[in-house]
Amino acid sequence: MSRKFAVFDFDGTLIRWQLYHAIVDELASEGLVDKGSYKKVKIARHKWKVRESQDAIKDYEGELVSCYKLSLPNLSQPQRDGAIEKVYAAHKEQVYVYTRELVKKLKDDGYFLIAISGSHREAVELVAKHYGFDDWVSTKYEKVDGKFTGNYRLPAAEKDKVLNSLIKEHGLSLKNSYAVGDSESDIPMLALAENPVAFNPTQKLLDHARTKGWKIIVERKNVVYELIRSDSHAQKYELL
Repeated sequence: MSRKFAVFDFDGTLIRWQLYHAIVDELASEGLVDKGSYKKVKIARHKWKVRESQDAIKDYEGELVSCYKLSLPNLSQPQRDGAIEKVYAAHKEQVYVYTRELVKKLKDDGYFLIAISGSHREAVELVAKHYGFDDWVSTKYEKVDGKFTGNYRLPAAEKDKVLNSLIKEHGLSLKNSYAVGDSESDIPMLALAENPVAFNPTQKLLDHARTKGWKIIVERKNVVYELIRSDSHAQKYELL
């Protein structure tokens, strides 16, 4: 008999912050990233924080990746691993209540838990093991002769393909399956599951979830809201 599964995005879905961002910040605090590139990161982050445009978050994340890729060839394995360990220690418990409890409930119910993330493989692995995940897919950075090249493989760019591969590999069933994500990049993954959950969604994911009738959850401060359809208007949502 095939096993039920649940798949989660990590950054901004389980973890309250972004592991990738935190790792770059930690390396910068230790003087281990290119200063000029990190200055661009801070400028882009400010533009995102003041919501200068809908694309500000993408621009910011692009600067983060560029900064890390530029700095990586000058990092030793102990330097990078040390930063990842510090980020894990600081952020492993900084999670959303809704997704933390959903992970626990599904684990107790016998679900096979999967994490698909764009963050570093080593950081995702530490968090995944901490919360009892069964498998995880994340970004792997290339090393040649013991040195990082700056090149990387990003399976999370196509989360639906990754998920389909894992379903086949582990003999999983789509019946009663769950998928939880927070951005439009998660839509193909969410669409595969019987129980998709748009959690603290971006505008594009929110709009898509509305048209599909997916569950929409918003967690702010110490309150969790579910946005539900109103019988009087197909596109109207109300706070419970």
